[in-house]
Amino acid sequence: MRIREMEERDNQAMEQIIKRSLESFDLDIPGTAYFDPQLSSLAQFYKKQTHAKYWVAVNEQDEVVGGVGIAPFGQKKGICELQKLYIASSAQGMGLSKELMRVALDYAKEHYTHCYLETLKKLESANALYSKLGFQQLEKALAGSEHNAMEVWYIKELS
Repeated sequence: MRIREMEERDNQAMEQIIKRSLESFDLDIPGTAYFDPQLSSLAQFYKKQTHAKYWVAVNEQDEVVGGVGIAPFGQKKGICELQKLYIASSAQGMGLSKELMRVALDYAKEHYTHCYLETLKKLESANALYSKLGFQQLEKALAGSEHNAMEVWYIKELS
């Protein structure tokens, strides 16, 4: 597996990975990434923003098997959001989420002081990974959150 910046040719594959993943947890509901308007054009969406990037993990056949993004969080100066960390079912359990997060957080440290993320309780392995990587759970969402179905919020100081 290798990790590279997302290209427009990766949009459809990443959209399908995100949608299948959410469907597998019965999370194809409003208030999740499933209905994000930019889901079919992630490469363009991240390129338009300042200090934002999306990376994909590709296998030996150059097929996209997962991805993660970093983007500014609302109008909060110094805070970014770790976004859309999804891995295809065929590539889960290989440590790919941790590798993608390492790349994203290394980038985030160059531009931000804190990294925020939102998730759900039922995504237990994701929650365990966030805690392991030093994210601290918050009592509530930061003001400006767009995904109202989320019920667990984390922040990490970047140093």
